[in-house]
This record gives sequence, C-alpha cells and structure tokens, in this order.
Amino acid sequence: MKAVRAVLDYLVAGGIQHVFGIPAGSVNAFFDELYEIPELSPIVTKHEGAASYMAVAYAKYTSTMGVCIGCSGPGGTNLLTGAANAMREHVPVLFLTGAVPVDTVGLNASQELDAEPLFTSVTKYSVTVIDSKDLLAEVAKACEIAISGVPGPVHIAMPIDIQINQIDTPKFPAWPKRAPIVSDQHTIKSVAKELVSKQDGYIFVGQGIRKSVEQLLELADILGWSIITTPQAKGYIPDDHPLLAGVFGFAGNDVASSLINGESGEALLVIGSSLGETATNNWNVNLTKNRYTIQLDHDSSVFNRKYEVDIPVLGDIDLSLAALLAELRIEDSRTHSPTFVKEEKNVTSKDEYNTKNVLLRLQNYAPRHTRYTVDIGEFMAYIIHDMLVMESDTFDINVHFGAMGSGIGSAIGSKLAEPERPVICVTGDGCFFMHGMEILTAKEHKLPILFVVMNNARLGMVYHGHSLQYKRSHPSFEQQPVNIAAMSAAMNIPSKRIEAMEDLTQEMLDELMSVKGPSVLEISLIDNTIPPMGDRVKFLSSFGK
Repeated sequence: MKAVRAVLDYLVAGGIQHVFGIPAGSVNAFFDELYEIPELSPIVTKHEGAASYMAVAYAKYTSTMGVCIGCSGPGGTNLLTGAANAMREHVPVLFLTGAVPVDTVGLNASQELDAEPLFTSVTKYSVTVIDSKDLLAEVAKACEIAISGVPGPVHIAMPIDIQINQIDTPKFPAWPKRAPIVSDQHTIKSVAKELVSKQDGYIFVGQGIRKSVEQLLELADILGWSIITTPQAKGYIPDDHPLLAGVFGFAGNDVASSLINGESGEALLVIGSSLGETATNNWNVNLTKNRYTIQLDHDSSVFNRKYEVDIPVLGDIDLSLAALLAELRIEDSRTHSPTFVKEEKNVTSKDEYNTKNVLLRLQNYAPRHTRYTVDIGEFMAYIIHDMLVMESDTFDINVHFGAMGSGIGSAIGSKLAEPERPVICVTGDGCFFMHGMEILTAKEHKLPILFVVMNNARLGMVYHGHSLQYKRSHPSFEQQPVNIAAMSAAMNIPSKRIEAMEDLTQEMLDELMSVKGPSVLEISLIDNTIPPMGDRVKFLSSFGK
C-alpha cells in the first residue's frame, strides 16, 4: 500500500471523522485515497487558516484529535496561526503539510519550504519525514505527543514521494490514550487545610475548568467563596449562580474588579488560568497582593510565571478538584456568605440602537442553549461585559490569542462537533473580510449557523484603541460601507440587514435560524461609544505617559 494510505487507515482506526483543509498538488495523494475511505470526510475550506480554526474547535467540543492539512509552501504558512492558537488553547490537532520530493530539496522547487522549524515554535512536535517506511510511525508518535501531558498541536511534513511510495502492510500502532496527571495527595491535604483556615477568599477560574464546572460549583458552595472568571472562561458558569461575581480582566465587571482591588479576600484560589494579560487586567498586582495564593493547573509552566504562588497543584483539574472536595468534606469546613452585591445588567434603554442593545436583544430572541462563537472586535467587549450566561459552555471567546476571523471557523467546527446545538457566530466586517467566505463552506455542508456581522465600516477595536492611546485615528482604519447582506444573497445564502432596533424582531431571527444551512444577519451600525474594556481603557489612555 501507499505510505499515505497507512496514515489514513490509522486515523480512521482512531475515530477521526473529518479532515479540514484544501487539496493541492503536494497533498493530492492524501485526498485521492479518501475516495475509498467514506468514514473520513474532508471539509474543504476556502482558506487554510479557517480550516485550522475549525479543526481546533472540532477537537475541543468532541474531546478528540483534530486533523488539518495544507499544501507545501503557502498552505503550510497559512496553517501556522491556527497551530499557534491550538497551542494557546491546549487542543490536540495534527497538522499535516505537503512538501516537495526529497531529491528536489534545495533546488528551488515549486512551493518549496522547510516547514519543520516554522511549526517547531508553535507545536509540541514538528518533523519532516524523509523515508516512507517511517511515515506511519511518525504520525503515531506525533498523535501520542499531541494527546499526552498538556495537550497541544503537532506537525508532520510529508514530501510527495514519501506519501506515494509503496510500503509493506504495516502493523498499526494502537491509538494513544492520555494518561491522567494525578495531583500529589500530600499537596491536596495541605491545600484543604489552608482553605478552611482562611476567613474568606476568592476562586479565580480560567478556561481550564470547562469540564469541571459541577465540581467547581460544589467547591464554591462548601467554601462560600465568590467566583471570579477570566474573559476566556465566560460561558461556563451561569450568571444566576449566587456566588458568581463576574468577569475580571479585559471587559470585566465592576463588582469583580472591586473585589480584586479591595482589601478583602485572604486567599486566592486560581483554577485553570495561566494568569495572562487579558485575564489579569495587564498583570494587575492587586490580584495576589496580601493574599495566600493557590493555583491548580495541569501545566507546570504557569506556576510562578508572573505571580508568586504559595501552593502550586499540578494535576488534571477534574482530578485535583475531586481529591480536594474529598478532603474538604473531611475537614471542618465553614460556610460563608458572598461578600458582594451582584451587578445589575441590561439597564440601558432597549430602544437605543447601539451595540450593547443589539446583542442583548439577539440573545433574548435566540434559544437559551445557543453557543456564541465570538470573533475579535469592539463587539467582543460588550459580549464579555453585558451578555448573560444562561447555560454552561455557551460562549467560545478567543481573546488571549485574538486571531481575527477565528470565530467564523470556530462556529463551523463547533456545529460539526455538536450538530444539535444552535450556533451563532458574532463577527465584524473586518473579520468577515478575512474569513467570511467560509459561509460557503457551511453552505456546502448544510450547516445551520447564523453569522451575525457587526458592520461599522471600520476596524473598530483599532479605531477606539488609537483614539484612546494617541487621541486620533488614521483615516485608513475606515472604509466605504459594503452591503454584506447583499454579498451573501449573491451566494444564495439567506440574509437580512438591519439599520434600526425595530428591524431586529423575533420573527426575523426565527426565520434565519430555521433554514437548512447558514444565514447572515448584518447589523449596520456605527457606535462611537467607548467599548466597556474595563481597565484596558485606563491602560491605553495612559500608555506612554
């Protein structure tokens, strides 16, 4: 058999159902074999970058490996951003790139590129295979590396001749299984004793709690401590939970900010957050100031990176929480009352046509369990600050890597992963012009996704950032208005355009979300209000002073 066929059979044996990418000469052998493998469906995209975002979201929401492929040269470089994103998200994705034949390396072959070192900086493992008999073994090794320990992306460069050479029928390696990272029991006991000895404290949670929400809430109930989330973790804990204080960090809430910046809170229990810039309001020193700090994570590199941690707990979050809960049930734990008054939301006039009110009305009309994949733009600040979390795992916010257009690919990956869950992608005109043609990918696969495009005919985040930082904004940040709904209609995709609050109705949204494929809702709106970016506004306003 061809060496590449062995790779495909291995992926099928591992339960892989989709491969995201674009066919081209250096990977044609891979796609040719798919004719005979109906179990493995190619999702052919319009851009490799979008394919990588789809693979990441699909892997995240199926708890499996994502697979993404691109040709040599530009196909590989287009995948790099998605690989870097997967690294930040701790998501296992196998990136496959074509490469020129081994005997043409260095001869300026068409689309020649040494991709291995490029991917080395943004993956856990990157290699170029130069012997066909090693291809399957290298792919299996890469998959094991991707899944093990702290999950993440890996990369294999496959020269054309290496793919098509004949090999003996191989013995297929077993599909890897991740060994759990179990926290030290002595450390857990120490944490339990410290927690019950403190008068009060805060639980600071990041995206690492995604699969451990119920355990987290039980822990909060036992301690009676307020829960503060990072922007990346918005969507995991419903807003009506009495202990949820809100979001701290970029576009965070006043209540959460006042708790962190106040004198109360003898301890800080950090769970599943790497304490990066957007999570900590530009590394606010008050986060851990005069607070006994405990941090739970499965990635040892996050400990003592910027903040001094009194007790680091290395282990999978769900296992560490289970062990900690068992100890706290034994300890003489005390119940405390929340130390904050919940922030009132949705207090502005619902009649004013602005970004906040449009998003709130959109959420009011959409099903409660809708997942919102959120792109990068000024609207993102309103989503983090103002939209409600009604059910768990309903927001996909990629604020800490922040690739424009990533929300569009994430919507498609999410819908493929969980077909029964309604998906709304909130994007902007700037993001749409980068990756908006992926609505055709959704159309080709009959994926019912509503793409809401906030169209203000400018790069909104850039406009506001420059206005705050430099007191002026370059005219090039704005553009001639484009009717995106008309563009969508030209592609035979159902679309609506609104220009006033009264245009957005329940009937309109129901109509758009009931079609047997994607639809587009264009929000034509220029909102000159400074987005609710929290302390980021102060940071930009004072930058350089």
